[in-house]
Amino acid sequence: MSEHKEMKRISTSTIMEMKNSGEKITMLTAYDYSMASILDQAGIEIILVGDSAANVFAGHSTTLPITLDQMIYHASSVVRAVKWAMVIVDLPFGSYQGSSSKALESAIRIMKESGAHGVKLEGGAEIQEAVEKIVSAGIPVVGHLGLTPQSINQFGSFGVRAKSESEAHVLKNNLHVLQEAGCFAVVLEKIPAKLAGELSSHTRIPTIGIGAGMGCDGQVLVVNDMLGLTENFKPKFLRQYLNLHGEIKGAVQQYIKDVKDNSFPGTDEQY
Repeated sequence: MSEHKEMKRISTSTIMEMKNSGEKITMLTAYDYSMASILDQAGIEIILVGDSAANVFAGHSTTLPITLDQMIYHASSVVRAVKWAMVIVDLPFGSYQGSSSKALESAIRIMKESGAHGVKLEGGAEIQEAVEKIVSAGIPVVGHLGLTPQSINQFGSFGVRAKSESEAHVLKNNLHVLQEAGCFAVVLEKIPAKLAGELSSHTRIPTIGIGAGMGCDGQVLVVNDMLGLTENFKPKFLRQYLNLHGEIKGAVQQYIKDVKDNSFPGTDEQY
């Protein structure tokens, strides 16, 4: 966006104002300097340094293996690229569960060592104390409910959550808990659209949906998925805006051909 020089950096108050005015909030993941720079220049409001880096960067089948040190490395790369967007970083599995003191230590490391603007935690009532402690230290927190990938071994699948009345009731209570604990926003992942819309209209804090329908206050996708870099991953909620996998593969094949038939480099491409 050409007007970036005059624009203020996105803050928690900006996000709250967007919800109150009915303006939709946009969030995408990024894990490196080059991609983060593009997203920031395009005008994205929030960049999430997701633990999904474990999947799209490292090839793991779950988000569980990524470490706090690795998240700080990715977050630092993103922060160096960003001039306008808010950068939120996932606390990885094992860095906050079961201990609010450990959660605070992990959040402080992320903020001090990466320069990020806030952190995201998965869970509800079980992380209330951790959220309260992190917020009390002046660190903005985003919650995450519904399908929480760090709990995949407990769920047993990546299916839609909160389809039953009892599970929906628990989710509603957890959202209230996170709101009162001090979260300034919450991600709702893979829950029925009707439920997400109801929650969004009854909560003070913004909801950011992924597979949660149009009623949320904003939307988030994994950037590798929406750009078509991830092959053979097309869930119902994903809109793929490009097919970069095919385009990059074709470009590489053309490069191989040009090198092998001696047409690259040309006379104007050498010193």
